[in-house]
Amino acid sequence: MSMDGIQHRTNFDFVRYANCWEDADILVTALRPQPGSRVLSIASAGDNTLSLLAAGAEVAAAYLSPSQLACRELRGAAFRQLDHQAILEFLGVREATDRLEIYQSLASLLSAESRRFWDERPHHISGGVIHAGRFEDYFRTFRTRVLSLIHSRKTIAQLLEPKDRQAREDFWTGKWNNWRWRLLFRVFFSRFLMGRLGRDPEFFRYVEGSVSDRFMERARYALTVLPTDRNPYLEYVATGHFSSALPRYLQPDRFEAIREGLDRLTLFHGPIEQAAHEHAGGGFDAFNLSDIFEYVDEQTSSTIYGRLLDTARPGARLAYWNTLVPRSRPAEFAGRAEPLAQLSDELFAQDKAFFYCRFQVDEVTAAVTTGDPQPNSLPASPMECREP
Repeated sequence: MSMDGIQHRTNFDFVRYANCWEDADILVTALRPQPGSRVLSIASAGDNTLSLLAAGAEVAAAYLSPSQLACRELRGAAFRQLDHQAILEFLGVREATDRLEIYQSLASLLSAESRRFWDERPHHISGGVIHAGRFEDYFRTFRTRVLSLIHSRKTIAQLLEPKDRQAREDFWTGKWNNWRWRLLFRVFFSRFLMGRLGRDPEFFRYVEGSVSDRFMERARYALTVLPTDRNPYLEYVATGHFSSALPRYLQPDRFEAIREGLDRLTLFHGPIEQAAHEHAGGGFDAFNLSDIFEYVDEQTSSTIYGRLLDTARPGARLAYWNTLVPRSRPAEFAGRAEPLAQLSDELFAQDKAFFYCRFQVDEVTAAVTTGDPQPNSLPASPMECREP
């Protein structure tokens, strides 16, 4: 992640996201990773980076926060040494009582910095590292102190049951969307509380308008248009665990591909555009950029975009989300990269991680000549980001 000084304005000393809250299914479809391709990825907690790795690509993953890279390293160590069921138990998806003992068997596979980070946080290990983030704490507070005041456990269970589209609409109208939901949702998902309890206030620097209204619109879409029984993000928010649906990287049919691909993964501590140039090699075929552009002003966003283009191969794709701030391919790069509007809308309409108001896929249309990177191995959109 690269920002206009956000690394100096934000605390990165703790796990902010213990899971990657971006839909890996639409990401992989957008970027088309395959054997022989090279991908540059925002590391986050490592989930989507591992999903890209499972497709056979070579992946360089970057992040400003060493704590987030420690999350990725620990996942990698688990995939190297444990079987699939043991991974689910160790990470916190399934119940376990021996996570600290298992961690000791994995610690030698970690870098000194990541090992020190986890050694100082045994409570995160014993509780399951997928529950260790500030954002996960935010959802825990919502689930235990807010949602429990709105709906009974029976109603929450009914939300997650299989239903067709009309039944989901009827459930929303007749049972879920009551006055307590509307009131408490808007309070809890306000800019103020999200900045204090979930994200960092600096992440809202370029946001205008009502934060809670936009999240309410997306929540309704996720609970009515999309199936609610196969959505791991919804299930975690509502129940605190993954059960009926697993994130893509934890699905059993991708286990061996991730384990076999770990040697194709490079981690980089620093801004993503710096990682791009230091690991450019012959260029990248795909870029997983999370929602980095909305944390910076438009000029900085354009600068970062251009530096990434300098390391892109013709036909490369850039995929990124907008949460609350509208960001798209800067006009100055028209002719070098073009938005794939139809694909973006089609994929966003399937986005199970309902925190975003846009998913953008751009494709590089011309070879780039700036710089001289050295070889190095390695349905319509339901909501638009808008200025009020």
